[in-house]
Amino acid sequence: QVQVVESGGASVGAGGSLRLSCTISGYTTNEYFLGWFRQAPGKEREGVAAIVVGGYKLYYADSVEGRFTISRDKTPTSVSVYLQMNDLKPEDTAMYYCAASRTLFYSAFRALDSRNYHYWGQGTQVTVTS
Repeated sequence: QVQVVESGGASVGAGGSLRLSCTISGYTTNEYFLGWFRQAPGKEREGVAAIVVGGYKLYYADSVEGRFTISRDKTPTSVSVYLQMNDLKPEDTAMYYCAASRTLFYSAFRALDSRNYHYWGQGTQVTVTS
């Protein structure tokens, strides 16, 4: 059974940094994507960043390019994916979700589409105050 667990959300002032972590267990192939998504109140869920488990392909939303960095570590039984968020802005405030897909993607359009992901965590709240 695949389990996805996020952590690291907090409240931080504008310009600050946070590092989100996510551990995915029960799914150990290399050929699938891991993604970070976020959803602010009253808004649709949007893709933030995605990375293939093998680490050779990654994508970012334009709104976070240059400020956020996605990375991953893999063991024989689990994989961890991280989102380093720097220069945070109030508009980054949202619930952040980690997700895994059973599919490989070759475009940001598909990799950052939440409908293409199959396993989701419960989310971790990030609040950026001005």
